[in-house]
Amino acid sequence: MTESANPQSPNSPRDASESSSDSQKGVLADALDSSDPDTGEACSQESPPVDISDPAIIAQYEPYLRMLARTQMRRAYQAKIGASDMVQQAMLQAVQGLDGFRGATEAEFRAWLRQILARHLCHLDRDLHRDKRDIRREQSMEQKLAQSSMRLEGLLAGRGPTASQQFVLGENVIQVADAINRLPGTQADAVRLHYLDGLKLSEVAEQMGKSTGAVAGLLHRGMKTLRRQLG
Repeated sequence: MTESANPQSPNSPRDASESSSDSQKGVLADALDSSDPDTGEACSQESPPVDISDPAIIAQYEPYLRMLARTQMRRAYQAKIGASDMVQQAMLQAVQGLDGFRGATEAEFRAWLRQILARHLCHLDRDLHRDKRDIRREQSMEQKLAQSSMRLEGLLAGRGPTASQQFVLGENVIQVADAINRLPGTQADAVRLHYLDGLKLSEVAEQMGKSTGAVAGLLHRGMKTLRRQLG
């Protein structure tokens, strides 16, 4: 795919790459619309039970949490603390507070981990700006993380997971998150902003300081790499 040197005019027609991308985002929106408002997980299928008898299970979710942290951490924050360090802190709290998990399913466990991560992200924001704790901000952060998680599931499962897909969804989400984390920097940024944050091509281009054609190229190469990595 040829990368454009200049941004498109706001009044120019969208090219085929943006139309195709918007079509796939429609698939992700279908999955998001069917999510549970409390957990952010797909509610069309029952989530499998989760075994938390071994605290080491939390380590399996490190790629998933790291990817979500990167969707919400501002560049200024990453200069202070990396996403990996933030996730390590959240995972340590999860291990120490594992007895406080009151759910039973894999989807509920992911939601619980996201809640802990959201709290740490908000604490970082509060500490850097010396603000007081804001429960509404934490709830908003939880919702953003849940939406990014649902978009990731939609990217993985298409228009909706079947019963068999839902059973292994948690494991597959971790694999896809890890694969996205291992993409080259700008490809990973483009994929996260477009597919997980739900930004339009023009919005991704503005945030990355690139043309829409360049972003479309990054997305094309990034998705091609993901398909190859995940076989």
